[in-house]
Amino acid sequence: MKRVIAIADRAAHVSLKLLVALNVLFFLSFLAVLLFAAGRAHAEIPTCTGADMLSALQKDDPAAYRKIETEAAATPNGKGLLWKLEKPGEKPSFLFGTMHMTDPRVTTLPPDAQKAYDAAGTIVIETTDVLDKQKMMVAMLKEPDLMMFTDSTTLASLLSPDDAAAMNTALDARGIPPATVAKMKPWMLSAMMALPACELARQSGGAPVLDVKLAEGAKAAGKPVEGLETAESQLRAMASLPLAFHMKGLVDTLKLGDKVNDINETMIVLYQRGDTGMFWPLFRAAMPEGQDDPAGYAAFEETMITSRNKVMVEHAGPILARGNAFMAVGALHLPGPEGLVEDFRKAGYTVTPVGL
Repeated sequence: MKRVIAIADRAAHVSLKLLVALNVLFFLSFLAVLLFAAGRAHAEIPTCTGADMLSALQKDDPAAYRKIETEAAATPNGKGLLWKLEKPGEKPSFLFGTMHMTDPRVTTLPPDAQKAYDAAGTIVIETTDVLDKQKMMVAMLKEPDLMMFTDSTTLASLLSPDDAAAMNTALDARGIPPATVAKMKPWMLSAMMALPACELARQSGGAPVLDVKLAEGAKAAGKPVEGLETAESQLRAMASLPLAFHMKGLVDTLKLGDKVNDINETMIVLYQRGDTGMFWPLFRAAMPEGQDDPAGYAAFEETMITSRNKVMVEHAGPILARGNAFMAVGALHLPGPEGLVEDFRKAGYTVTPVGL
């Protein structure tokens, strides 16, 4: 438990929510790399580091580990990445949970998912805007205030002198001149800072995250690719949360330093196991008493997950009606009483796990 507590001592719960948001908000992570990492395309890929927090916890504090397992087991639909969607009169389709990362452990589909993907007539991802750089630029320019302060505000003006210095140090370490991000909204910077150096380098070098790899593979095979959201809607969702929430998240993400690697490694391990219901219980266990932010957590979950899930189900309806679709969205959208699996059941589908 000591390793987990050490992480907790250095960061508040909001930073973990923003780190996990990289796998909730597809476009934000992609855009951060586009803006910040283009000049590093030919840089050497650093070695990935990071330890599995879950293994450390299981060894150091078995009772705490069992508590997390119990909470995860009580999460509806908290096990499994691939789900079959069936409704009378429609050909079956599949729902698959992704991670928006390039790690080979993530981008290699499990056999059942690969089979469903290969046989699908239509591939669906969160937003197709990421497949067209021109479309991305249009999205960025359409509502610049979603990403930039358009008044006299700067990031540094919202930070204490010590936090501003910490931010500049972290930027310098990544080769980013602080002046280039002075007007950047905090969630943009948090997204980039939360990426491990190896992941940032792979993406900036052109390696596709899993969702893009699936979409590009479908296009190469002559299959249609459709999206459930727009880039603007994803950015608006993040921008709708209080600025203070995002500023706290930025500061705490900076304080995490190299511990970002541990969090991302743990997420990949859980993802490989299909333990989507264990993400939040583990991170909650890492937080000391009194550090949690129930109101902030609730607002984040409602805005970034629950509300968007309902939009996804609505937009997926006409696509699924045509049958034989493979829908790939962030895995954190799947579990829970308000998750996509449950939402599709409420919409009249029989939803069953595949491969469990």
